[in-house]
Order: sequence, then structure tokens, then C-alpha cells
Amino acid sequence: MRRSNRGVVAGLMMAGVLPLACNEKLDPVRTSLPARVERQEGTTVSRVILSARAAERLDIQTAPIRDAGTTQRTVIPYSALIYDLHGDTWAYTNPAPLTFVRQRIRVDRIDADVALLSDGPPVGTAVVTVGAAELFGIEFGVGK
Repeated sequence: MRRSNRGVVAGLMMAGVLPLACNEKLDPVRTSLPARVERQEGTTVSRVILSARAAERLDIQTAPIRDAGTTQRTVIPYSALIYDLHGDTWAYTNPAPLTFVRQRIRVDRIDADVALLSDGPPVGTAVVTVGAAELFGIEFGVGK
């Protein structure tokens, strides 16, 4: 009975080729981090900056804060609300492309799918309505 060594020879050849393939220059686009967190001087919040690909994968969506039409009140989608460990309420604003900053808000009441705010960002400020929980996890290093 004859044994073939073709499989062994092929395996050894591949083992010699793989280290050569690993020495190729890495593509900077493929190796860039999907997100980075920058501490904001003098505050307890950070700025979360996503790569375009990360924002696409998270399906980040925003909506502007609206005037409630009543005295000193604004309205944001309920989906923009984030609660921290202490029960404080936050929303992620979008001050620049791919940049998100958590901002404390005060909810007066929730009415169906909107929250009426007694304190928070001004009318027109973009807040994250899809992907806020993921931004919160990125900011605090959840899963690391």
C-alpha cells in the first residue's frame, strides 16, 4: 500500500507562503478604528467620533429638536432618550459630521413617541434617534 505525500507537501508549501503574505503593508482604511472617544476638557462627557463605515453599520439616524409650541418647552423623539446608571436622562447630539456628544436633558413628560423637555439643547439641534445605545456603549467602553 502506497501513501501519497501530496497533502503534506502542499501544507508545508502554504505554511511557507503565509508568513510572506503577512508582511504586506496594511491598508490604512481597513485598519483604522471604527470609533474613538475624546475626553472634553472640564466636563464629565466625551466626544464619540465614528468612521463613516461604523456610522453606516450602526445605522445612526438623527432628528432635530423641535419647538413644542408651548412656553419654554421643546420636543424630541422618545427614541433619543438614554438613561444612565443613576437614572439621569441624556441624548446624543450631532454637532459635526460623525461626531456625537452626550448632553443631559430634563424630561417634563412623555407623550406617546415624543418627550417634552423642560431643559436641554436648543431647537434645531440634531439628536441621535437610532444608535444612541451603541454610542453610549462606545463612550463607556462596554464590551472591552
